[in-house]
Amino acid sequence: GRGAPLRAAIYACCLSAFLFFGYDQGVFGGLLQNKDWLNQFHHPRDTITGIIVASYCLGALFGCILTVFIGDILGRRRMIWLAMCFIIVGATLQTSAFHIGHLIVGRVITGLGTGIDSSTVPMYQSELCKREWRGRVVSWEIWFIGIGICLAYWIDYGFSYLPGSVAWRCPIAIQLVFAIMVVFLVWGLPESPRWLCKRGRSQEAREVLCAVFDLDENDPYVCSEMDAIGAAIAIETGEGAQKVTGLFKKDILQTRRRVLLAWFGLFMNQWSGINLVVYYMPTVLVENVGMTSQRAILIAGFVELMFPVGNTLPALALDRMGRRPTMMVGCGLLSFCMMMISILLSIGTEACSAASIAFFFLYMLIFGATVNVVPWVWGPEILPLEARARGTAISVSSHWMWNFVIVMITPVLINRIGWKTYLIFMCLLAAFVPIVYFCYPETSNLSLEEVDNLF
Repeated sequence: GRGAPLRAAIYACCLSAFLFFGYDQGVFGGLLQNKDWLNQFHHPRDTITGIIVASYCLGALFGCILTVFIGDILGRRRMIWLAMCFIIVGATLQTSAFHIGHLIVGRVITGLGTGIDSSTVPMYQSELCKREWRGRVVSWEIWFIGIGICLAYWIDYGFSYLPGSVAWRCPIAIQLVFAIMVVFLVWGLPESPRWLCKRGRSQEAREVLCAVFDLDENDPYVCSEMDAIGAAIAIETGEGAQKVTGLFKKDILQTRRRVLLAWFGLFMNQWSGINLVVYYMPTVLVENVGMTSQRAILIAGFVELMFPVGNTLPALALDRMGRRPTMMVGCGLLSFCMMMISILLSIGTEACSAASIAFFFLYMLIFGATVNVVPWVWGPEILPLEARARGTAISVSSHWMWNFVIVMITPVLINRIGWKTYLIFMCLLAAFVPIVYFCYPETSNLSLEEVDNLF
């Protein structure tokens, strides 16, 4: 196909991959308080629970590292296919698990695929859309993460009424549907024109641009894109960014600074405290607020629903909102939410604990509209072409490394220090505001090649 149908297929593939990403992140949160799951795995201690949940993040971290070394060799399409193969194997192992070791192995393998997927899909999408669509389209990917998380919680809630292991095995097995869908979709899609040019296949790259945008080979847009890509490759190849060591050298492209900015963007995303809410919301409601497990899953489902509701705004208007203002306002408001949650939970009365739930709702709404989106868009945007595959993988490794740390320590923090946990995230979020102001450039409505001129 050409033009709109082909673009729709590209969007469907990328959005399905991120729908899975969200579903897989959310599905375990609703199972940790499931009685049949607890009985199957002998009511694991909080440290063991942290290991089970965090093993997925550890696998994803290794997936990012793997992408650093083979992403530019295999190309964007084959990396997505490889990711889905790992996910299918891992989800099958999780679904059939009968002991903790079996479950952890499945989660590590699923995480390996998710790490490759999350390192590759935003970059692939960015390289196949026009500059004025880029922020909006990548925001839609993040919106689908929110849809996936919500879907996971509501499926967990529905299955919680069924007896036996089907109550937790079926929600895990549903991951396979998304992965198989992406496997079939990706084979009919074109490769990234920027990757093709890097491999010396310029004519194929030109044909891809013509097909995706339904233009003639001599159209000014196609010619300008090919010229810009060629110029970027010439500069970046000369600067040595194609080597892993080139990512950390100080050169005319400021590759090291740009990789660090992309890496720190997802550091901010994780240390906003989001995975305390995504993975452990039912646990927080049981341990800190005093709800029953089934009611906690129900309320958590409504809290997670705020995520895609908030994300609708940047999905429609991020390029008009700007990257820097969105990020700074978001960090400031999230810090306020964490402060209010800490204050209300510290009072300790039933009424105040119940009132804290309102700020969890507000937190998810604001996060979905701001800090959730911008770091994922910034990563592929601010990296030079020759460093984009490896640099994006390194930046996404920040997401999974700190995801692993937070998911490991959260159940322990919730049980040991309670409301003081939220003060940690409050302080960090407040500190992120000046960091964004002084260190990050505005990249809205610039082509990927024009971003080079900012550095």
